[in-house]
Amino acid sequence: MNVWNVALFGHREFRAHGMVEKGLFMILQKLLYEKEYVEIYIGRNGEFDIFAASIVKKAQNTFGRERIGMTLVLPYSEKNIEYYEQYYDSVIIPACVGQTHPKGAITKRNKWMVEESDLVICYVEREQGGAYIALKYAQKLEKEIINLATCENEAHSNP
Repeated sequence: MNVWNVALFGHREFRAHGMVEKGLFMILQKLLYEKEYVEIYIGRNGEFDIFAASIVKKAQNTFGRERIGMTLVLPYSEKNIEYYEQYYDSVIIPACVGQTHPKGAITKRNKWMVEESDLVICYVEREQGGAYIALKYAQKLEKEIINLATCENEAHSNP
């Protein structure tokens, strides 16, 4: 099976719920028409991540889990991992985070998500924070990027 990997991340706090819901769902719909299988890598470190996960769930309910999966990528072990395993299709902690301090582990986790992805979908409107650092890293690696904060829902590459 040909798997298309997508990293999905954004600012811890955001306000554009309606725009993100419509834009992300349309992007997922387009990807599912073009790709055999789409795997979403997502964190759970803020409001954007939780909101975006609910939209991926909506896409799974609409198009079927056999076409789209959602992997929670944790930066460190969590107490209530059983809850996460029920909500997400899989839960992983990348080996690269190792014994990193929790604040540094989130940055390493984000870099791993970018490296492992064919496409980066993000919501970055401020030039600060972990989402911005991950976006800059994706640009450095010349990944295909869609930034929902720019209201441009067509994929583009950033040199």
